[in-house]
Amino acid sequence: MGNLGHLLDGFVNVLSPGNLLVALLGVLAGTAVGVLPGIGPAMTVALLLPVTYGMDPTQAFILFAGIFYGGMYGGSTTSILLNTPGESSSVVTAIEGNKMAKAGRAAQALATAAIGSFVAGTIATLLLVLVAPMVVRFAVGLGAPDYFAIMLLAFVAVSAALGASRVRGFASLLLGLVIGLIGIDAVTGQQRLTLGVPQLADGIDVVVVAVGVFAVGEALWVAAHLHRAPLRTVPVGRPWMGADDWRRSWRPWLRGTAIGFPFGALPAGGAEIPTFLSYAAEKRLARRPEEFGHGAIEGVAGPEAANNASAAGTLVPMLAIGLPTTAVSAVMLAAFESYGIQPGPLLFERQPTLVWTLIASLFLGNLLLLLLNLPLAPAWAKLLRIPRPYLYAGILFFASMGAYAVNAQPLDLFLLLLLGLLGFMMRRFGLPVLPLIVGVILGPRAELQARRSLQLSGGDLGGLVGGPVSYTIYAVILALLLWPLIRKYAWRKAGDRPGGGVRADA
Repeated sequence: MGNLGHLLDGFVNVLSPGNLLVALLGVLAGTAVGVLPGIGPAMTVALLLPVTYGMDPTQAFILFAGIFYGGMYGGSTTSILLNTPGESSSVVTAIEGNKMAKAGRAAQALATAAIGSFVAGTIATLLLVLVAPMVVRFAVGLGAPDYFAIMLLAFVAVSAALGASRVRGFASLLLGLVIGLIGIDAVTGQQRLTLGVPQLADGIDVVVVAVGVFAVGEALWVAAHLHRAPLRTVPVGRPWMGADDWRRSWRPWLRGTAIGFPFGALPAGGAEIPTFLSYAAEKRLARRPEEFGHGAIEGVAGPEAANNASAAGTLVPMLAIGLPTTAVSAVMLAAFESYGIQPGPLLFERQPTLVWTLIASLFLGNLLLLLLNLPLAPAWAKLLRIPRPYLYAGILFFASMGAYAVNAQPLDLFLLLLLGLLGFMMRRFGLPVLPLIVGVILGPRAELQARRSLQLSGGDLGGLVGGPVSYTIYAVILALLLWPLIRKYAWRKAGDRPGGGVRADA
């Protein structure tokens, strides 16, 4: 009953005229920027992060909640109309959604994506209300060795478990850890990696890193591959669904929610795996499997619901433990740090008004998205006609203004350019961006927890293993690292068995 009372207080706060206006602006801005080609939710949040400076923290995070969900909705619009996913989690939506659009069913594809996002987001936010306090109660009893182990799990998970290449994932993580070490050592007071530049003594602001790697890096990458031919958008009317579309969509919405939320809530979370699992499940369970690959509405409804449910799930480890598991949650964590707020077990106790107002704003943002975007879908589609050179020139302009606003130092503009070039090169050589951001944010925290553990144990390395929780986490880390070898050995053994090999006539 206590959590329900806090949530009701959050609704009272978020429904005040000022907060309601901020939520509406966040939804509109997130959708408008998220619809534009090549701009996903992470880049949307990173680009608009500096806008919140000077705002009240509660209003800033209401704005971010709207930007977060609005950017995800805009990404599905781009995937369906242009076959251009804003990020990897929208790839599956594009498979069937763009085929539906080309077949003249763009309105139905957009409608099932919007309504599925609303259903999944609402249910997942309810689960967030139930699960997050339990995770907080568990996290309160953890010690420094346990937190260090959890952060190591996050490093391994985002670098190895979900990426296409472990080497590239760990290389990106190493870059992030190096950037995170820049500044003054909190224990010895010595400068590290500052190259004698006094302005680097305080380190590089996470906002500058996020905007540089995401926004500037993406803008440079798209500009380098810019085609002069205009984008061919699919004409779309007002989204609607017939009776048969409703009948074929409601089960995928629920199944996608059930698949997406647990993956998002895990420290090794992410939306890529649940969206692919949802697509595979819908293809197996569909009454018309022959339509898959040619525009099956279940292939849009299920993955889009899984994507949004996973997004709500990622807020569980971010708020309760302070662990970002996706690029969007990493940028939002940077926003918390910019206000001097530390996400983790004590956040619900120290900042209850902010937390529960933020959670209430997720419900409100979902509803506003549904009410606004169904009638406004044709208007969002017109944004795709903006010439792309103007679009990305504008992104670079606003990114530069935002980075300069952080500390009002010209050096930040130089760092922004360097980080943008780094983001460009990472895309060029296939290095994922998320491990770098996680390394920048969690690297100093992991160092702090490791030093605390070693101080408590008098320098004994055994102090890094605190108890059953850390033992379990280290076992999971070991399994993640050894899984490719185990799988390769298992396949080899299966191939050695009689009948286990591939037939010659296959």
